[in-house]
Amino acid sequence: MDMGLNNKTALITGSTKGIGKAIAFELANEGVNVLINGRNYEKVEQTVNEIKSKFPATSPQNATADIVDLEQREALFAKYPNIDILVNNMGIYEIMSYEDVDDVIFEKYIRTNVLAANGLTKFYLPKMLNNNYGRVIFIASEEAIMPSAKMPQYAMTKSMLLSLSKSLSKLTIGTEVTVNTIMPGPTLSENVQQIINGMYSDEELTFSEKEKKFMTTNLPQSEIQRFIKPYEIGRLATFVCSPYASAFKGSPIRMDGGMVPTIF
Repeated sequence: MDMGLNNKTALITGSTKGIGKAIAFELANEGVNVLINGRNYEKVEQTVNEIKSKFPATSPQNATADIVDLEQREALFAKYPNIDILVNNMGIYEIMSYEDVDDVIFEKYIRTNVLAANGLTKFYLPKMLNNNYGRVIFIASEEAIMPSAKMPQYAMTKSMLLSLSKSLSKLTIGTEVTVNTIMPGPTLSENVQQIINGMYSDEELTFSEKEKKFMTTNLPQSEIQRFIKPYEIGRLATFVCSPYASAFKGSPIRMDGGMVPTIF
C-alpha cells in the first residue's frame, strides 16, 4: 500500500538504533527523505549510508545533534528549517528505585524526555500549521499509563508526553496537521537483546527460547509473549505519518502487545 509520503522530509530523533532507526527505515521505504539524528556523527553517518544504500531514490541526511543542548538544537534548526514530519523518539530510561531518584535525576529526565521534544515541536509545529500539513509523533511507552514502579522517573516523563501531545493537538483544529503519541510495549532493541542474552548466558538456549523464558517469568501479562519488533512500531508510525491517518488527532496509540489490562 502506497502511504502517500513520497518526497516528504522527516526528522526522527535518536534514529541510529532501536525504534528510531526502524521508523527511519520504514519511512524511507515509503520514499521519505529522512534526517537521521544522534549525538555521534560516525554512527549517524553509518545509518545514513545504510538507508541510502537500501533506498537509493531517497536523500537521507546527517542531522547529528545533542537535542538536549539548546545551542546544538538551534544549529539543527538552522540547517534543516523545514520538515513535514517530526518523530520525537529520543529518550533515556533506567530501572531505578524511587529512593534513588533525586531532583537532579528527575530534572535530567524531564529535560531529555520532554523538554527536548517540546523544543523541537515548538519550532516546527508553527511552520506545519502555516503549510497546512504536518505530522508530529511523540514516542511514549505503556509506562505512561501503566507505571511499573521500577523506573518512576521514566514513567512520569512518558505520561507528560501524553498530556503535551493532547494540548498541542488542540492547536491543529481544522488543519491537516496532526499531533499524536505512540505507546510501544516491551520492544526488542539492541540493548534489550544484550540484556536477555546476558541473563541466560550460562544456558544453551536459542534467543527465542531465552525470550520465551523471560516473558513467562517477568512479563506474564504480555499477550504476545515476545518482545515487539522495532519494525512493527516503524510500520505503525509510518501509517500515522500518512495522509490516511489524518483523523488521528491527539490520540494515544497503543502497541503494547496486550500489556495494559484496561479498556482505555
